[in-house]
Amino acid sequence: MLKTMRMGDWYQIIVPTEWAGKTLDEIFCHVWDVPRKLTYIFRSENKVVVNGGRADWNLPLETGAKLQFKLFVEEEIHIIPSFMDVDILYEDDHVIVCNKPSFMNTHPNDPLLETNTLVNGLEFHLQSYGEFRNIYQIHRLDRDTSGAILFAKHALAGAILDRMLVKRDIKRIYIALVHGLLQKKSGTINVPIGRDRHHATRRRVSSSGQEALTHFAVLREDKDKHQSYLKCWLDTGRTHQIRVHLSHLGHPLVGDILYGGKPIINRQALHAAKL
Repeated sequence: MLKTMRMGDWYQIIVPTEWAGKTLDEIFCHVWDVPRKLTYIFRSENKVVVNGGRADWNLPLETGAKLQFKLFVEEEIHIIPSFMDVDILYEDDHVIVCNKPSFMNTHPNDPLLETNTLVNGLEFHLQSYGEFRNIYQIHRLDRDTSGAILFAKHALAGAILDRMLVKRDIKRIYIALVHGLLQKKSGTINVPIGRDRHHATRRRVSSSGQEALTHFAVLREDKDKHQSYLKCWLDTGRTHQIRVHLSHLGHPLVGDILYGGKPIINRQALHAAKL
């Protein structure tokens, strides 16, 4: 467990034993996997201090040294803040996990015109507490999908979480209601997903598409309605991945008319339950 402390605009980390002998450059590039461009900004703008003095990025660190990072500075805001009730599941100095309602876009397609997305609401939330910084979206949920979604509150956290997502260190579990009763009560769908050239927003299983891996397990069956509740978790994050894969399996989501579901409800029955 890292020993940390916020100090105004700065964030302090006491160098743990496992970092001893590593340089700041190694911490940024290999421990945190921060992109070179952002690492350069921290170096060139002197945003890291070691034991109260200017950092030498090539000097090995000692256990117990005080690292201070300038993380919490005001920024030019790129999104119009908009008041709305946002359901915050977790928040600290670095991240926000929010419960996104259905029928809401995660972010604006046009930042100058759209003000009714979740990011607009979170930007207002930050500013109401005197934090004038941009929200960094780590992953996304479809407009009609509800549930837990992760955001970073500064660029360094955003970069670290982006890499964690790519390396599959961030796990997401979804609950889905599908048509039919599955023969296999658990399994993995491992077929690539690509664009459907005949439809602007639709995706499809395609041999030339990107790798996509979805695991599933049946939680409950409603034999009267011929429906099943599934738990799904992903090793990849392709657009519409769960929707495409379950439709390919012959069990489309209830309400998902784009992929063969019946309009029993007015959206696809998918909820991001755990992060």
